Amino acid sequence: MSDRGGAGFGFGLIVGAAVGLAIGFLYAPRPGEETRELLKEKAEEAREKTEEVREKAAEVVEKVRETAAEAKKKGQEKLKEGRGQRRSSADHQGKSGG
Repeated sequence: MSDRGGAGFGFGLIVGAAVGLAIGFLYAPRPGEETRELLKEKAEEAREKTEEVREKAAEVVEKVRETAAEAKKKGQEKLKEGRGQRRSSADHQGKSGG
């Protein structure tokens, strides 16, 4: 879950930086055409960074799913082992005690 929070923080950081840059460019002393071109470039960079964060988050989610599936499988195996040992122990006690 902390990985998810990290991805959310990264996304928020990128969006916040993009908004801050846009506002800074709007107030910078440049011609309008130059400012618009610079904003387009920065917006594209922000889109690329956002896509990178999304891809990394998807990778983390997939790894978590795989790990959870493995843990579930191991847990089920241990449960079966425990049940088998209980039955074996109960059978042994029934034969020796009876």
